[in-house]
Amino acid sequence: MTEQSPMTAIEVSPEMISLVGEGPLPSFDSPPASVAFVMTFGSVGIPATLRYLAAPDRTSLDEVLGAERQERVILLVSAEACGRILGDAPLPGDGAVHHLPTALRTIALAIRDCDLPEMARVPYRLAKSIELLCEILRAQGQGDLVPVGQDRVPSSTDTRRLLAARRIIDERWSEKLTLDMIARAAGLNRAKLTRGFRELFDCSVADAIAEQRLREAGQMLLSTDLPVSSIGYRCGYLNNASFTRAFARKFGQAPTHYRAHYRTGRLAA
Repeated sequence: MTEQSPMTAIEVSPEMISLVGEGPLPSFDSPPASVAFVMTFGSVGIPATLRYLAAPDRTSLDEVLGAERQERVILLVSAEACGRILGDAPLPGDGAVHHLPTALRTIALAIRDCDLPEMARVPYRLAKSIELLCEILRAQGQGDLVPVGQDRVPSSTDTRRLLAARRIIDERWSEKLTLDMIARAAGLNRAKLTRGFRELFDCSVADAIAEQRLREAGQMLLSTDLPVSSIGYRCGYLNNASFTRAFARKFGQAPTHYRAHYRTGRLAA
């Protein structure tokens, strides 16, 4: 049996390395405090995937590659660099696997299949690796990545619509949102919307709305001098008592104590 050549390592920058190919891992030095995005290209009946690893090492990468080798593109990037691109948006959960969107697959294939002469191939793959990382993080930040293995969700199309419904809540939380309005805007019926939220997000639509409004309330308490009652009203609570109860359940303390605690901590720092 012929031994496979190791994957090709592309040193993009001190904060990023790309690995390309189907062989074993090559020798390389990972960027400090790196994360990994592992892409497979799929085949008939097998989806192309994007897997995220929060703390990759050679052992965890070897486990992902498995005994049956297949062509992959792996981006190893410092978490700090990802944070600069993502801003406040979170990275995926460790081990999360998503469908690899066509646009991202096209860029990854361009890296894999580049047949330019060596002097041109290296900078081409380097530039494409940066483009691929930026597009992955853009898709993650906008909630466009669709999880693999959501067997109870009827289709990837419905999953995308549920993600769109969640974005409506995240962006339009201050409006008077109703099930019918969210379902209509996302292209779902009420049953698929309510069932899908339970299955995909493990919460009800009402829970998601309340969660977002309380999160925004917490930000306003720290970034403005508005009275607590005004913040509660802006976040959909008709009286201060109901706002205080809901806020205390989420954050473990009343809004006034929350504001005083964190502002005092910032001043002390």
